[in-house]
Amino acid sequence: MITIPWWIYLVVTGIVFSGVMMVKTSKRDREMQQFYIEREGQVFMERMKYEKEKRQQQDQAEEVTIAQ
Repeated sequence: MITIPWWIYLVVTGIVFSGVMMVKTSKRDREMQQFYIEREGQVFMERMKYEKEKRQQQDQAEEVTIAQ
């Protein structure tokens, strides 16, 4: 059997390490993106709730004005 030079082992190890780090980094990136998406969704929902309450208050003020 032919022996493989030591630097080939280093290259293969580097390739495997690079692949593992890529998978780990992509998983972390997906988790961070999901966190930001959820946070932006919460901000949007709060804004919509605020606008709905504001609209209801305006409608009530108009009803009081019309009733008088």
